[in-house]
Amino acid sequence: MADLPLDIARSRLLGDIPHGFVGHADSGWQFGFGGEGSPPDIAAMRACAADEVLAGSVLVAPHQVHSPDVVTVTQAWEDAPTGRPVADAVVTDRRGISLGIVTADCAPVLFADGEAGVIGAAHAGWRGAHEGVLENTLAAMEALGARRAQIAAAIGPTIAQASYEVDDGFRAQFPADDSRFFVEGREGHWQFDLPAYVAARLARAGLSRIEDLGLDTYANESRYYSYRRATHRAEPNYGRQLSLIALA
Repeated sequence: MADLPLDIARSRLLGDIPHGFVGHADSGWQFGFGGEGSPPDIAAMRACAADEVLAGSVLVAPHQVHSPDVVTVTQAWEDAPTGRPVADAVVTDRRGISLGIVTADCAPVLFADGEAGVIGAAHAGWRGAHEGVLENTLAAMEALGARRAQIAAAIGPTIAQASYEVDDGFRAQFPADDSRFFVEGREGHWQFDLPAYVAARLARAGLSRIEDLGLDTYANESRYYSYRRATHRAEPNYGRQLSLIALA
């Protein structure tokens, strides 16, 4: 278990709803199974973060695969490296459960309809966002009684446009209408604005309450893991931050 205090960023938009985007605090915390640390130690770190967001809550997090799939949580499952449902978003109306998503450059998005008592958490990398994970999360929340006009969404630490270079093949997967999310870089390459793309898809889906915390995982080395930064430096280390939301 890390000795350093948790580094938790919070959204003004989500207000009093228990939530947090938890960073690594100078590499003192690592929340991804498969990374540095034994599975029991990682599970203990994840549980500690959930307890910090809502005392006594149980962490529920899916096995993420960059899909558009959403799981509606009716009861907690064991937080272990294997055996968890495969999905990239989770929603619930049950109290005492902290929904969790791990990320390293992709966008963690936390959702809440406080009036209806429905929450969600989504892992929105470019592929998941492109294939509809955000819209599917909203639909799953509505199935639990949420109203789209009341749902607030906060985008946590994400790789920023200045740090996210892509090639022509990547750019070709997006329609012309999405050209505003790309800025030309060196020959045959572009800078892609993932958080703006996520925010635009949320707005297009009918949300009016959207906050981007504006935290760049690549640039904020002392706070966040970045898969791309590690790749550029040929570093073998794997690391993930954890984003959480719960109903008190």
